[in-house]
Amino acid sequence: MSALADLINLDLSDSTEKIIAEYIWIGGSGLDMRSKARTLPGPVKDPSELPKWNYDGSSTGQAPGDDSEVIIYPQAIFKDPFRRGNNILVMCDAYTPAGEPIPTNKRHAAAKIFSDPAVAAEETWYGIEQEYTLLQKDIKWPVGWPVGGFPGPQGPYYCGVGADKAFGRDIVDAHYKACLYAGINVSGTNGEVMPGQWEFQVGPTVGIAAADQVWVARFILERITELAGVVLSLDPKPIPGDWNGAGAHTNYSTKSMREDGGYEVIKKAIEKLGLRHKEHIAAYGEGNERRLTGKHETADINTFLWGVANRGASIRVGRDTEKDGKGYFEDRRPASNMDPYTVTSMVAETTILWKP
Repeated sequence: MSALADLINLDLSDSTEKIIAEYIWIGGSGLDMRSKARTLPGPVKDPSELPKWNYDGSSTGQAPGDDSEVIIYPQAIFKDPFRRGNNILVMCDAYTPAGEPIPTNKRHAAAKIFSDPAVAAEETWYGIEQEYTLLQKDIKWPVGWPVGGFPGPQGPYYCGVGADKAFGRDIVDAHYKACLYAGINVSGTNGEVMPGQWEFQVGPTVGIAAADQVWVARFILERITELAGVVLSLDPKPIPGDWNGAGAHTNYSTKSMREDGGYEVIKKAIEKLGLRHKEHIAAYGEGNERRLTGKHETADINTFLWGVANRGASIRVGRDTEKDGKGYFEDRRPASNMDPYTVTSMVAETTILWKP
């Protein structure tokens, strides 16, 4: 196996200027990630330097067999933490040969919203808290849980330390460092309330880059769990009963919110979010009704509430924001399996562009 590892870790720069680019896109479920690699003649710094590519959409549930070609457009570049050197990961979105975005391409519509002059002027910042659960490969049961049984009740696991409290830390730490290496603005990580569940945070990051980075961070995490023989779950309620679900709390601010007098802007934005609560819930992830029950640090899915330091609310405002009279707020409604392109752009659209 050491010879295999040596080959995997070969530094290509010793013998060639060629690099490997791993093209990444979103599959037919809207959540599954796909990728394939190609050789390029030399290092690349900008997506505009990269060629478009194609794939068989009939094998990903995105095109019929008699017209199966889907075209992927490179949109963002990251350093490849697996191949290293000058090799890269390339986040792409998907189009028909005629240039129309396919239905699972949520980036195209998001880019239109973020390029609107009113949105661009507000320099929207996002901090996304991606929760996830690690499952044992063959039985799809959380790591650290006894087969066919349950661990002790929640309490000691959140930010816990010790072999009986923290399960999968090697994967978490590997992912943390790999994301930083890739150029993803990961700001932290922690163990979550349910054992076997973890969280990483991306941001603050501006506009559509936040969503690009969350998707690539998910890709890197799934690659690491593949190596570790563990299954990644983004299900918002992986274990029924008295166990916390998994969300993707989305922290948000605009330039106006961060300036003096911003607290009034925040309150007006929250009011608009409340008026469009049903539309946001419909776009905030599949199966979210199993998570947003009014228990386990959530508001009921049919109720819109906001409050200062209230983790049982739909929208939470921090004590510092209230005290300073400016800052940001947290939308606690998105599920762990949400599409970050949809959520980030929808929050911007509702708070900046939408007129009640």
